[in-house]
Amino acid sequence: MPWQELRLHADSTHAERLSDALFDLGALSVSIEDAAAGTAAEKPIFGEPGEPVEQLWDISVVVALLEEGADADLIVAAAANAAGVEAPTYTVAKVEEQDWVRLTQSQFDPIQVSERLWITPTWHEPTADAINIALDPGLAFGTGSHPTTWLCLQWLDKEIGQGETVLDYGCGSGILAIAAKLMGAGETHGVDIDPQAMVASRQNAEQNKVDIAFYLPDASPAREYDVVVANILTNPLRMLEPLLASRCRKGGRLVLSGILAEQAGEIEAIYGADFDIAVSATREGWVRMVGTRK
Repeated sequence: MPWQELRLHADSTHAERLSDALFDLGALSVSIEDAAAGTAAEKPIFGEPGEPVEQLWDISVVVALLEEGADADLIVAAAANAAGVEAPTYTVAKVEEQDWVRLTQSQFDPIQVSERLWITPTWHEPTADAINIALDPGLAFGTGSHPTTWLCLQWLDKEIGQGETVLDYGCGSGILAIAAKLMGAGETHGVDIDPQAMVASRQNAEQNKVDIAFYLPDASPAREYDVVVANILTNPLRMLEPLLASRCRKGGRLVLSGILAEQAGEIEAIYGADFDIAVSATREGWVRMVGTRK
């Protein structure tokens, strides 16, 4: 069955209201995109997980998927009325039915992290003579494609010691904990505030045949580890310093990412009381910081 794709232009003040109104009027899906995507004027938007984005793009495109027989003109007028704005300019295009599963899978190829480490979706054959993390895109963040995840995986590949205990704080999909375990780490734990991350991490660990315990924060063991990895974002990292320091043994190592290059100095100052810490690598404007517990 074909569908209709409706694309409306809106400023940052009204995009979310139009999006909500379109959902209420029966849209099958709605997303908001940067109208300047793919041009020199494209603007990145950063936000903390679980927190609303304070500012959308100056000019956004609200994209809605409608049923084939839906009256797009009437829906646009009704959405504008509900949002309290003038009817925006829009276009309507027909979307033919496709094999959406196969189309989605075709967009995710194996990712090579290092000479020996690959992240491989389950519908691909594992790379021969390599460590393959079997991981599919899912509801929890972390497939290895983001620069911050890649930076942490690179460190684990080169630095993790055989039998070292590891804590992956903010584990998301569990990819870092799984990578550490596959590379020879000893007892490994993951912690995340999102219950969905617990589900995804446990499934991914089982899929990769590794024994890892995952916890919500209040249930996590109050113990020290040889290595603590936290790939989150700067705002939570500011607040988590006392906790992460308490989880890292003296002489143990801390690996942080999710930090923009211009934020590194602030994180170094916050963590400097308990760690000898500095930027150890950068990728696409993000940094990885590594420290040793004093």
